[in-house]
Amino acid sequence: MQYKILGKDLKVSSIGMGCMGISHAYGKPLTKKEGIYLIHKALDYGYNFFDTAEVYGPYINEEIVGEALKNHHGKVVIATKFGVKLEDGSTGMPIANAKSDIIRKSIEGSLKRLQVDCIDLYYQHRIDPKIAPEEVASLMADLIKEGKISHWGISQVDEIYLRRANAICPVTAIQNRYSMMARDYEKLFPVLEELNIGFVAFSPMANGFLSGKYDKNTKFTTDDYRSKMPQFKADNIDKNKDLINLLASIAEEKKATLAQISMAWMINKKPYIVPIPGTRKAERLQENAKTSEIKLSKQEVKYIDEVLAKINMSEIFLGTKHD
Repeated sequence: MQYKILGKDLKVSSIGMGCMGISHAYGKPLTKKEGIYLIHKALDYGYNFFDTAEVYGPYINEEIVGEALKNHHGKVVIATKFGVKLEDGSTGMPIANAKSDIIRKSIEGSLKRLQVDCIDLYYQHRIDPKIAPEEVASLMADLIKEGKISHWGISQVDEIYLRRANAICPVTAIQNRYSMMARDYEKLFPVLEELNIGFVAFSPMANGFLSGKYDKNTKFTTDDYRSKMPQFKADNIDKNKDLINLLASIAEEKKATLAQISMAWMINKKPYIVPIPGTRKAERLQENAKTSEIKLSKQEVKYIDEVLAKINMSEIFLGTKHD
């Protein structure tokens, strides 16, 4: 496993582990024992960067991460999130709430569930349009002074909000949706480089679609969010064939898997991009970890970008395709 620096000094594995799927959004949750086993396997494969949130479950995901990593403090980077609740507690659309008293309650709960005294990276999960970024950033500065967090970030953020927040308390990383099928946030690259902010990419394989392991016969249970995602609809499988074929041709050349190429493309594109794929299988954890060994030249990345700009693609859940 290779490593990267987010912001000024946060050293993380170049592939992180998105822990959400252990207990949330992808069908029947794993048991606590199964989740802990999976996280321990990630440690064996060189991961040191683990992403969770209080809303995943809710709460149970942080508990699993905390229990799994309680004997590894100082050797791992744990990221969690605040500022979102779900409509009915476990499903439905997220509702943003960044009031100071709510955040204060959230941080205490997360510290307890994660079994830590200080959270390594604390993200605002979604922007609350009712609360100014300066107010949120000021509270983050206070939490840093109090020793409850060491770095902070923002998820699904735009340039204006990011600049205003960063001016009050420097942001270490953003966490936005990014994949070959969702490139809208590439417009933030110049801003991130100017402000020295990392980009943590969630859904780097378009919720697994870019692994090439799904076809028209794939069925998802109703409690699996992919059942409602447009990229998995039968009509869109054909529409995305050119994209899958592109990945397959590069994967064959590099002796890699489609999933590995989809992430190697982004980690070789910029030194500050770190994908955090999720999985429930130990063999996939190992496969994802080996992505850090795959080298793509600037010319190869440019070629892929040029083809992606021309290729026909379907809609994707919460994302768009941009040149």
